[in-house]
Amino acid sequence: MRLRFPPLCPALPAAFALLASLALPARAAEVTEFPALSGHALRHLVIYSSLDTDLAAPLIAAYQAQAPDVAVRYEDLLTGELHDRIVAETKAGKGTADFAFSSAMDLQVKLANDGYARAVITADTPDWPDWANWRDTAYALTFEPAVFAYHKPSFTDHPPPATRADLMRWMSEHPEQAEGRIGTYDISRSGVGYLFLARDQDLYPQIWSVVAAMGRSHVQQYPTSGELLQRISDGRLAVGYNLLGSYVAEWARQHPDVGLILPRDFTVVVSRVALVPEAARDRDLGTDFLAFLMSPPGQKLLSEELRLPAVSLEVAGRTSPAGGMQDLSGLRLKPVPVSPGLLAYLDQATRQRLIARWNTALSGR
Repeated sequence: MRLRFPPLCPALPAAFALLASLALPARAAEVTEFPALSGHALRHLVIYSSLDTDLAAPLIAAYQAQAPDVAVRYEDLLTGELHDRIVAETKAGKGTADFAFSSAMDLQVKLANDGYARAVITADTPDWPDWANWRDTAYALTFEPAVFAYHKPSFTDHPPPATRADLMRWMSEHPEQAEGRIGTYDISRSGVGYLFLARDQDLYPQIWSVVAAMGRSHVQQYPTSGELLQRISDGRLAVGYNLLGSYVAEWARQHPDVGLILPRDFTVVVSRVALVPEAARDRDLGTDFLAFLMSPPGQKLLSEELRLPAVSLEVAGRTSPAGGMQDLSGLRLKPVPVSPGLLAYLDQATRQRLIARWNTALSGR
């Protein structure tokens, strides 16, 4: 029997959204063609996704192994661009991707709510966690904690911070180590960074004291996980705050000087959300790919090989529930539900207020 997550978060926090992703500079989509394994493509699956192509490649290979006559066109897009492409192409009446997969939970739910996604029932839908499925149109497929990353050689004489209180204590007791060596997302340019901060604000009233302390230590801000992790691995940064755990886990696997900690006070959890666009050129093929990713083999691949923790506890519980991270037992997990409540926070005024408060706290004003 497929296990379900308990209803950890029946209500959404005030003020979180991934609209910040739209502030990222435009860039051309990275397009990769995966020819049919049979050598003769009978059908073509088009995927729009914010998942890096190198991470997506094993998923596509596994899918094509069971569908050798399917060629795949994979377009790696920014989350805002993905949303806008589906809307624009649908309105133009020329068809759009067959499958969309994005870390921008709110923008995916907005597509579904606005009629740009079709209801899809797979063999695993009846057992899918309630928080991870909205009206069978938007499905959370991953379970990704916000983590602390750290430079192991910088913590040989004392443990790295494991809670937000620990982080403040470390900054206070080791100012020379912390000065200019704490990194986090630039919330004005990183959608997931904005979401993590807004979630912190709802769950932890003292978060602005933490932000102010990071400001006094001259925190460094970057829009992407890669920029932060590169600097942690070479020691320019000692601690990374609220980084997307899936990327940290993979980086730590390849770079032994990088460590990962799931915060012990509370751990925010986000998901990558999948849908089949209503205007998909081949809806059945998009549905087939979604069914594969929701199946035990697909979830196992996400969790074990891609280090993207699986939503399905039946799959994840057999190995590492955090896809290469530490055991999740005993943690105060706070997943963000796939819910229309997200839409209430797609509001520029709300976003600007949070960013302004962030900048004010960092500056010490």
